[in-house]
Parts: sequence; C-alpha cells; structure tokens
Amino acid sequence: MSEYIHIGKLVASFGLKGELILKHELGKKSAFKGIEVIFVEEQKGNYLPYFIELAKAANNDETYVKFEGINTKESTARLISKNAWVTDTDFRSLVGKTAPIAMLGYMLVNQGAILAPIEEVINQPHQVLLRITLKEKEVLIPLHEASLDKIDHTQKQVHVILPDGLLEIYTD
Repeated sequence: MSEYIHIGKLVASFGLKGELILKHELGKKSAFKGIEVIFVEEQKGNYLPYFIELAKAANNDETYVKFEGINTKESTARLISKNAWVTDTDFRSLVGKTAPIAMLGYMLVNQGAILAPIEEVINQPHQVLLRITLKEKEVLIPLHEASLDKIDHTQKQVHVILPDGLLEIYTD
C-alpha cells in the first residue's frame, strides 16, 4: 500500500460548479499535472480517493480543484476543512525543491550523528519544526537560521547543529 503525504487542506468552495480551494504546502504554483487523485481524510486515518477533473493554480500556496462527481457548491460542503493527501510518488513530483515539506523522509543529522528520518514538517511563523521519533519518543526539532547547517538533496539529509541538551529533554 502506498504511503500518503499530507499536502494541505481543502479550505473553501469556489464558484458554483463544485470547485474547491486547496491550500497546500508544496512551495510552488501547482496545477497537479499528471496527478489523477487526491485522497481526502474523511475521518482520522481514513483516506477516500477523489479523482481530479480539473486543477488550476491560483498562487504559490493555493490551487482550485474540481473533483469528479462534485458538481455543485452545496456538494463541496462536506469536504471543506478536510485534510488532503497524495501518494509519496505523486508528492515527489509536485513538491518544490526549496519547500520545507520537501524534507519529509530525509534523514536528520546532528553534527555528524544520524538521528532519525523526518516524519513531519510543521510550518510555524518564524521557524519550521521537524518531527522525528527518537528512542520511541516523539521529538520536535526547531529548524531556523541558527540550527540549520545544510540540506543535502543528493544524500537526502538535513544537517543541523542543535543546542546542547535539546535531545536530552526528550530522551531522559
């Protein structure tokens, strides 16, 4: 079974013919070319496929989408505020290389020591948080100018310099 990647949320209806506004974290304008389906999380962990009839980029973080079978403004109501997901393969073809979400799946490396793969990227107003699992515990790593050393796209690694004691907060 494919792994699903959370890309954003359906935030509002648009027009009268069943179009929706998808607010995404892909880091670039996207008309979802070559992507046939978006999975909508109807309930936690339950993803239903919706086939794309039409998609048009609005700006760098919004796309207008029209799903097959959703033909009126009223029929969009049950999808508004639902999370949108795509398969990992589709995600890699959509995401902008410089978008923070592109680091999903990369290995987090602290001063040469491999920590864990990045499981989630959380955008905050002044920094990005990376969620990893370390010693069976969820760990949130702040990523900003002071902590980011480099991103190696060929090795799929994010190199950081974390403050002393940060990891011990989670693992002790």
